[in-house]
Amino acid sequence: MANMNFNTTFVPVTVDPDKIYDHSFAIIKEEMGEHPFTDEQWLVVRRVIHASADFELGRSMIFTPDAIEAGVQSILAGRHVVADVQMIESGSGRRRFQKHGGDLHCYIADEDVAKEAKAQGTTRAIISMQKATSLHEGGIYAIGNAPTALLELIRLVKDGLAKPDLIIGMPVGFVSAAESKAELAVLEGIPFITNAGRKGGSTVTVAALNAISIMADERAKAAK
Repeated sequence: MANMNFNTTFVPVTVDPDKIYDHSFAIIKEEMGEHPFTDEQWLVVRRVIHASADFELGRSMIFTPDAIEAGVQSILAGRHVVADVQMIESGSGRRRFQKHGGDLHCYIADEDVAKEAKAQGTTRAIISMQKATSLHEGGIYAIGNAPTALLELIRLVKDGLAKPDLIIGMPVGFVSAAESKAELAVLEGIPFITNAGRKGGSTVTVAALNAISIMADERAKAAK
């Protein structure tokens, strides 16, 4: 048994990593209480709450009815995932995408993106979405930091220049974050996962993305 003598007044319930996860999810389920989410949506919501310890954020999440299935099928079909910032690229379990034939990409730090953004006097996030949609058909777009990336992706969809399989749009902040998500919440024809208000971020976007990729993995294993 692992040593739990930290020489502190508080002693953790367990130091077993699996049991910590199970205990966390049990607490989240109890404290959340009744909610309007389907069983599959709840698997995403509880991971978002686990990543943020924020029940208000969890309760504010919005799903199109087909969002979960669209994300699972996209991963199983080997479609690529595009992130707005490198933090999502680092935090996601990209091996789950790779074994189905896809991968995760982030273009915001690319030299050509930076050069074009400077020339146009705009954000690298906007140019990175233009580059991504020119390179990849369909796929999942995971946006947790840059509202301008989400707004540009919405524009590209409306102009018929992009048709993602799923948009996970949960940027955080005080400038345009809530507004960009409000625009996503009324976008027609594209499955999406978002939340209302200023809260969000790369951490919770990764949590949602990972929840879907885990479901895809489980679906693939069950089919064998």
